[in-house]
Amino acid sequence: MKNTFNDKICWVTGASSGIGQAICEALAAHGAILVLSARNIQALETLKNRIPNAEKHLVLSLDLEHSANFPELAQQVVEKCGKIDYLFNNGGLSQRAEASKTPLEVDRRIMEINYFGNIALSKAVLPVFQQQKSGHIVVISSIAGKFGFFLRSAYSASKHALHGFYESLALEEEKNNIHVTVACPGKINTPISTNALNESGEKHGVMDHNQETGMPAEECASRLLKAVSAKKREILIGNKEIKAVTLKRFLPGIFWKVIKKQSAT
Repeated sequence: MKNTFNDKICWVTGASSGIGQAICEALAAHGAILVLSARNIQALETLKNRIPNAEKHLVLSLDLEHSANFPELAQQVVEKCGKIDYLFNNGGLSQRAEASKTPLEVDRRIMEINYFGNIALSKAVLPVFQQQKSGHIVVISSIAGKFGFFLRSAYSASKHALHGFYESLALEEEKNNIHVTVACPGKINTPISTNALNESGEKHGVMDHNQETGMPAEECASRLLKAVSAKKREILIGNKEIKAVTLKRFLPGIFWKVIKKQSAT
């Protein structure tokens, strides 16, 4: 992995905090040139100025809920950086609400951000990758993209959808030397639960125990970049919780007995 990212143009969404921020720090340490995107421009500027080679990186405002300008943003990146080598589709929004109590507009918003916003950016970058005959899309899904869980109905649905889309895309774009890696983090120590939407569509506002005691975001990013460097199609990242994916596949009866006893927060 030593030289995989050196001088590569890496566009990272959700870069202002959590896994996205850790990805940016790790990429910068490997000599990458970053395009830092999120809604919080101040946080992005702070991050840019404290990572190596600050003068080379680009801050670009991006809101996954409003994707109409994504082709223009992709063109801006190409004009300023000359190319795009990696797109890290990391930005997204979680949920902490029971399905029966969640209005449909909240489900739609989560799907708009986590699924439609995500694939809209990939579709905006794809023509660049196709012309280059190279490129790598990295998608941050979730362990919730492998099975449903308490208080995560819309979130889990949006992550499941990403798997279907990107598995198809990877097959279609192999002829263009375009790679796809889908990462499924488990319990990672990030603010994701704090920013999650409740049944009213407002911030949950609480750091859940599962996140507070989870794997450090820096370790998650390190494992992710190793998988990307190896061009893996999919990687599970976390501690013992990721074993649930294997359990569901081979022993589904036991899986459902175990999973219903797990804490939702």
